[in-house]
Amino acid sequence: MGTVAKTWLGASAAAALLAAVTGCAGDATGPPPTTKSVIADLEASGLPIGEVDNYTASSDPNKLLGRPDQYVGKANFTDRRLESDGQASIDTTEGGSIEVFEDEDAAEKREEYVKAITESASLLAEYSYREGRVFLRLGSDLTPDQAAKYESALRKVGG
Repeated sequence: MGTVAKTWLGASAAAALLAAVTGCAGDATGPPPTTKSVIADLEASGLPIGEVDNYTASSDPNKLLGRPDQYVGKANFTDRRLESDGQASIDTTEGGSIEVFEDEDAAEKREEYVKAITESASLLAEYSYREGRVFLRLGSDLTPDQAAKYESALRKVGG
């Protein structure tokens, strides 16, 4: 093995070790986080998450879960500070939604698509944040300070 190959392997091993030690969740080469792990991390950050609805490919109301270039995980959740509409399914306006993607490009495309829609009409306004492969959408009934706490927790969770 030549010097260049040894140096490259050493640098790769060091980068992998650094990512493992620092918990770099932005590593898009490994499996994406699950919606359950993201919810658990947000709860561990002290956010008042109530009920959670983890979707499957057959229960996803958008019919995007698992489809080509779409999210591989989706969950809606309530924020205990907001009133629920009492329906069986949880709407993003009652708290938020987490969408997890296989890669950052797909997450970014979804983010751009959703923002184009929500910015087109004030009735559709919502907060949205993306960290790596995780896209978080929050209901507009949350105050800016409350939404900022979700954003901060998401940045720590990574994606």
